[in-house]
Amino acid sequence: MANRRRGEHGARLATAALLTLAALAATGPAHARSAAPQALPAGCSGTSPITCHYALAPGNYDVTVSVGGAATGQTEMWVEARRLMLPATRTAAGAVTTYSFTVNVRQPEGQPTGQGGTGNPGLDIRFTGSSPQVSAVSVKPASQPLVAYLAGDSTVCDQPAAPYTGWGQMITSAVRPGASIANYADSGESSGSFLSNSALFPALLSKVKANDPVFIQFGHNDKQTSASAFRNNLTSMITQVRAKGGVPVLVTPPVRRLFDGSRLTSTALHVNGVGVNLPAEVRAVGTAQRVPVIDLTARSKALVESLGPSASAQLFLRSSVDGVTDNTHFSQYGAAQMGGLVLQSIREQNLPLAAYLR
Repeated sequence: MANRRRGEHGARLATAALLTLAALAATGPAHARSAAPQALPAGCSGTSPITCHYALAPGNYDVTVSVGGAATGQTEMWVEARRLMLPATRTAAGAVTTYSFTVNVRQPEGQPTGQGGTGNPGLDIRFTGSSPQVSAVSVKPASQPLVAYLAGDSTVCDQPAAPYTGWGQMITSAVRPGASIANYADSGESSGSFLSNSALFPALLSKVKANDPVFIQFGHNDKQTSASAFRNNLTSMITQVRAKGGVPVLVTPPVRRLFDGSRLTSTALHVNGVGVNLPAEVRAVGTAQRVPVIDLTARSKALVESLGPSASAQLFLRSSVDGVTDNTHFSQYGAAQMGGLVLQSIREQNLPLAAYLR
């Protein structure tokens, strides 16, 4: 990944090269006006989907888009490795709606170790939906945004290919401009492997600045980790984040869909192979270190058990719909539900990102 000086230099060059590709009438969260038909913005091509690419250095960028045009439209907006920015949005014929976001650009995009592909350098935007329409796109370097970092495994990460979806790539649509999500989660990582891999925790830590929240979720792959090692790994991350002025937040792992009758099994609730109740250890570390804890295990348990063995399958991957059966990883719908539980807790606890949620 480019170092900070090169990233800043690249951002200045990008600004000098007129990153603002189309003048917009408004830069607020949403604004409607009538519009004459317009050609696609510079950098964009296609009809369904419409794809846009901008040669940018890694960093954070304010992106404003005008969705709509001469015909009735239904448009979704995704950036980089399948990060949802705008859910399906309808626009009437002749109307345009304007939205703004702050987007984190990394290389490789998606998973930091390159699993599933490294993507294209720069910023990629895809407008999908039944009839996507975009009439303007503006991109400029963001000025001192709050960056929320995600440390975790495959249930969190920016999954590059459907149907697999991490909750981290679905919460982005809830974040207002002025804050961005930098998802450093990576498939297959335990608390120990994430901590020691230079592309993961050390890379994340190097970018954390004062007041940036760092959400830390592990457990799925700590199948043989002892209680003491698990606690030590989490405590090390907390200590290092605090030393940079960041705000660590622990997240207990979401449940697996493994039922015994109408109740989830101990394996589903992350009691690991050596008998360690991993969510309980996360809560204990949170108490000991005075760190906020989002109890996603408890919240997802309540959700999955309320749906029951049959209906809860829609949260995960089903052969009939997704071509694979997987009771650990989420469908797009399931990831959105899990992300919603995380956002609910962020609001309830008034965590640093709360002030930037839509």
